[in-house]
Amino acid sequence: MTDAIGSEGEVRLARVTYLPGVQPPSQEPTLSEPIATSTEHPDLPPKRLHNFPTGELERLTPQQLQARMNEITKRDEPEADVDAETPGERSARAHNVSMYALTRKGLSSAEMTDLLRSRDLEAGDVAFEITRLEQVGLLNDSELAATLVMQLRERKGLGRSAITSELRRRKLDPSAIEEALADAYDSDGDDELTRARAIALKRAPQLRSLDAETARRRLGAFLMRKGYSGSVVASAVASALAPQARSAEGPRFR
Repeated sequence: MTDAIGSEGEVRLARVTYLPGVQPPSQEPTLSEPIATSTEHPDLPPKRLHNFPTGELERLTPQQLQARMNEITKRDEPEADVDAETPGERSARAHNVSMYALTRKGLSSAEMTDLLRSRDLEAGDVAFEITRLEQVGLLNDSELAATLVMQLRERKGLGRSAITSELRRRKLDPSAIEEALADAYDSDGDDELTRARAIALKRAPQLRSLDAETARRRLGAFLMRKGYSGSVVASAVASALAPQARSAEGPRFR
């Protein structure tokens, strides 16, 4: 096989003679124009050469080449944020986000901070909005802690330790948590024991089909899950399952 040069200087492969029984390809292979290299175009980044079809670079004027490079760069690189928010627009967006969140439920200052940060707001905008909300009373960890303590005790019957865990999960200020718990519970714990006994008495009838030992174990585990201390649980279970508590309307164990 030898090379043949056409009338216009195009390099082509000479026709190949195939041996008997060998099937020739469907098309005659031709040698395309040489691929451009960075040596031939030192002003063009090597990583951009593959963007140009073979032979195109030789046909472009310098102005056309620059235009094509600008087009490729704009296509390959992330678009610039031509509509960047102004400080006023960011402040308004932070206000809208916080107001919408507060219409759904109360939030601690830390929870609101996390929410605003998740919306790609700058640190200064977040701090400004948090300060504004605290000044107008829409964010108040002390009031939120007191409200949550009341709700968790009255509606869910939770004990002190479970309530404390929930307040910490809500990222309330530690001093606000201590203040709310101190206001809600007597120092001697009598109020906690009274609530645990009431819950145990209400739960005991559901255990009437069990033997006494299983009933004590089940009732104790139930109160522990609600966050009552071990001593309170023991006293409440003993009170709820005592013989005198097993009236006609109360539990009757096997």
